[in-house]
Amino acid sequence: MSVNARIALVGNPNTGKSTLFNRLTGSNARVGNYPGITVELERGTLDLGFQAGSVEVVDVPGSYSLVARSREEQVAIECLLGLGGMQAPDLVVCCVDATNLSRNLYFVLQAQELGLNLVVALTMVDEAGPAAPKPGDLSAILGCPVVNVVARTGDGIPELKRAMAEQLERQATPRLRFTPSAALARQIASVRKACPRGLESDAFALWALMSASRDDELNLSAELRAAVLEAVPDDASGKTLDDEVVNGRYAFIDREIAPLVQVPVKRSLTERVDAVLLHPVFGFASFLCISLLIFQALFSWANPAIEAVEWLFGALGKAVGQLLGDNVVSELIVEGVVGGAGSVVVFLPQILLLFLFVGLMEDSGYMARVAYLMDRIMKSMGLHGRAFVPMLSGFACAIPAIMATRTMERQRDRLLTMMVVPLMTCSARLPVYTLIIGALFPAQMRWLGIPVQGGLMVAMYLFSVIVALIAAFVLSKTVLRAETATLILELPPYRLPRMQDVLRMVWQRAKAFLTEAGTIILGCSIVLWALLNFPRPSEEQLAGKTPSERHAIALANSYGGQLGHAIEPAIEPLGFDWKIGVGIIGAFAAREVFVATMGVVYSAGEDVDEENQTLREKLREETKPDGSTAYTPLVGLSLMVFFALACQCMSTLAVVKRETRSYRWPAFLFVYMTTLAWITSFALYQGGRLLGLGGG
Repeated sequence: MSVNARIALVGNPNTGKSTLFNRLTGSNARVGNYPGITVELERGTLDLGFQAGSVEVVDVPGSYSLVARSREEQVAIECLLGLGGMQAPDLVVCCVDATNLSRNLYFVLQAQELGLNLVVALTMVDEAGPAAPKPGDLSAILGCPVVNVVARTGDGIPELKRAMAEQLERQATPRLRFTPSAALARQIASVRKACPRGLESDAFALWALMSASRDDELNLSAELRAAVLEAVPDDASGKTLDDEVVNGRYAFIDREIAPLVQVPVKRSLTERVDAVLLHPVFGFASFLCISLLIFQALFSWANPAIEAVEWLFGALGKAVGQLLGDNVVSELIVEGVVGGAGSVVVFLPQILLLFLFVGLMEDSGYMARVAYLMDRIMKSMGLHGRAFVPMLSGFACAIPAIMATRTMERQRDRLLTMMVVPLMTCSARLPVYTLIIGALFPAQMRWLGIPVQGGLMVAMYLFSVIVALIAAFVLSKTVLRAETATLILELPPYRLPRMQDVLRMVWQRAKAFLTEAGTIILGCSIVLWALLNFPRPSEEQLAGKTPSERHAIALANSYGGQLGHAIEPAIEPLGFDWKIGVGIIGAFAAREVFVATMGVVYSAGEDVDEENQTLREKLREETKPDGSTAYTPLVGLSLMVFFALACQCMSTLAVVKRETRSYRWPAFLFVYMTTLAWITSFALYQGGRLLGLGGG
């Protein structure tokens, strides 16, 4: 469908912008009662009528101002100004929260200074009640149409569409709402000479002065950036510039707009609830209870669904195998395709549950309180307050946890969180830990009176948290160095979540995982199947062997087995042999596959689990060529540490690739985690041997 104009929908976070976008276009943009929900441009079409015809509507990431602090705000600026190859809009509809008029109108003044053709949609008027200004009075001061809108109910939508159609026929001119000082006027005049053609205005020069001198990624010409840096030579003058401009704009708002608000907005319910949920003690206690609920859900509540998925794909595999018979094609389809698809779908229960909880917390307004509570603690490690929920979710599975980083505004904070979330002890590591602890650490073993088996399991969880926080601190000072972002966060009023919006968001996230990351995981599963199944051994090698022994011989003869032998020199200093190497390679499909792979290697059967006594006994009884014990408790500890730190999960890498839209970051994640795992396991194993702790 051809469109006659392009309309950008902008505004501060949490002003009802995405709800209005859905109402106008009938689209399914994600909606939430949480700042920073829109992190990508959403597009839809709208038939305005009134001779305006069909127009394209773009939902732009929420911004508190037009001076870039985050990548999302940079996207908003580039969209509105037509920078970086983007097409500038013909009309801008700015959502203004009637309950926070002064702060929201700061964005409007910036947009008008830049000459954007503007319509103001005054939202939340039902919550503001008598405190909401009359749209006619506000329009007279701003010089642009102002329309009352309640996006959730659709009130005011026809009037807004008429105003949009009429404003498309008009033009706006840039104008400053304050008088610059003589020094600022000279800076503006100096930078204006370097402004791109069509944007030679005092307002654009002022915007460049406040934006291009910062550490951002705006697509500005080298000439313009150089002119700004020459006009603002040091941080002190830049701060003076910010103070003058910000104070000038707010002086206009206080003088002209404040008299329109006659009745203070009261949010007594929100204030009473926040007295508990933001309390230094009760707030953390409340969040701990909620976190435990989420944690329990991801571990226990999802298990029946996970088991159902595994049973379904297992039954499907058996049915296909019986239909196709015993041949290579059948094995490829059953183990590679059906098994690979099952390895994708098995993540869905946890993804759905996690995003259901995240959606409820966002839409109710509680997620903003979580970020506020945790910001001080997380900031000390270089992380953002919003990183806590993804990191907590990482205890269940890194896949949904990495997807949950979308709630962060700044790309650097998202990347940093993605780089440390896989270090959290996910549920897929538990079978590995259970097997190793059960096989190599006797139940009667005590240390300081504490049962070693239970203590080790707790220690692995604590170890993962400590390492993740240390890694975040180091990465924030090196690879992802940047000033820790100040948490500028609106605490929205509490509202009952709209289940329609929450469920829509959950479905969008699940669909994105299945269609994008899932295809990569499926492809990797087929490749891993081929590595562990080819080349096939000869019939002479298999003659007279039991099924379990045949599987072990086939695995040792496969490319995967050959790789296990090839990497043995690299992993031998960690206490591992080629058999563990094969298990490590097989674990790339999913960490828990290590157990089944070791079951095949030791002829204990393909369907063994971590509780299998035969496999445990074989591991305990394994010896080296010199007759010494191969797998001692020290080897087991080294192996658990390796699995705790290494990126043994192609699904995680696939999702990181999807979220970053680059192979660079998943490659970095794999290299740094594997290197960290090797060094730590090496130090632990070799140090233990030096101390005489039984390295074998």
